[in-house]
Amino acid sequence: MFEGPGPFGLYPWLLVAVGAVRDIQRGVAHPAWLAGAGLVAFAVLYLASLWIGLRQHRTRAALLLVALQGILTVALAVHFEHNMYGLFPLLSICCGALIPWPDPPGRPWPPLVIAGVSNLAAVLGWFNGSSAGDIFTLWYGTALSGFVVAVIMRLTQAIRQLRETREELARSAVEQERLRFARDLHDLLGHTLSLMVIKAQVVRRLATRDPGLAAEQAADIETVGRAALTEVRQAVSGYRGRGLTAELDGARTALADAGIAAAVRQEGPPLPAEPDALLGWVVREGVTNVIRHSGAKTCEIEVRFHGGTATAEIRDDGVFKPPGASSGHGLGGLAERVSAADGTLDAGPRRGGGFRLAARLPVTAEPSTVEEEVTA
Repeated sequence: MFEGPGPFGLYPWLLVAVGAVRDIQRGVAHPAWLAGAGLVAFAVLYLASLWIGLRQHRTRAALLLVALQGILTVALAVHFEHNMYGLFPLLSICCGALIPWPDPPGRPWPPLVIAGVSNLAAVLGWFNGSSAGDIFTLWYGTALSGFVVAVIMRLTQAIRQLRETREELARSAVEQERLRFARDLHDLLGHTLSLMVIKAQVVRRLATRDPGLAAEQAADIETVGRAALTEVRQAVSGYRGRGLTAELDGARTALADAGIAAAVRQEGPPLPAEPDALLGWVVREGVTNVIRHSGAKTCEIEVRFHGGTATAEIRDDGVFKPPGASSGHGLGGLAERVSAADGTLDAGPRRGGGFRLAARLPVTAEPSTVEEEVTA
């Protein structure tokens, strides 16, 4: 995995200082011992700053060493001149590698500092009486060496940020999928298990009085159990629901088995797949709550689709029970589903008693019109 240039990748650039070493050997730099000591100190600062900054990630300490390196570079260039000016590109490399880019983006300090170092080198060369060609070469070499390293460090930072963003998105996707799976299992099994409990109670009551009818109810329990297994497999594979028609049929059966008179009305054209499945979840959750919590005698289910808006409403005449700590997460999960589809969900007591659950969804497509009304 690419992490950008390390100190060992920048150490070989010390060979740029070979010209200054030759000046000492040829006796151009006087006194030689002072020039040699200055070059050794420069090399130590160069190596140490890159190691501390790129390996130990101690930015402040590394920048302090770079500042000392800059003072030493100017002093050597002014005092010994000649090839000592070749130390400016090395100083520029350290600036490009160690001065951090602002995050979030702000003033680009690395290019600004590198531009200052290259301009300073050119000004000192001009005061020294260097030719225009030498001044340009010094300025260009200093600027180019620093800018190349700075751009590489910036690209490395961008790659690191993109990698972190990708990992965060992956974690978020996993969390969202976990929540989806939890909601699906709750909505699927809550309704089905409620129906199986009701049928099991019917079997227990009929076992001695009417064994034949009890056997039929037991067979229904087996059928419902097999259907629940299929629904769980569908949830695991990412399927979001059985659809509105299947849920309305299941609601009629479940309400009838619970001894609740059901009135179901559906108006408008068939819905597209996603809102159809989502309103199916609304019907499933609403009917499950009616059976498990309300003690109602009648339940009305009304589904409408007109003018680009689909609504589903479930009303009962039972006793409203405020949600408690043990009420589960059905309506909360359902509200999240509806909100994710830019819809609204209303749930609360009705005037005169009972409970009302209503969902409203925007729908873009409108297929051919169909109207149906069923009363059970």
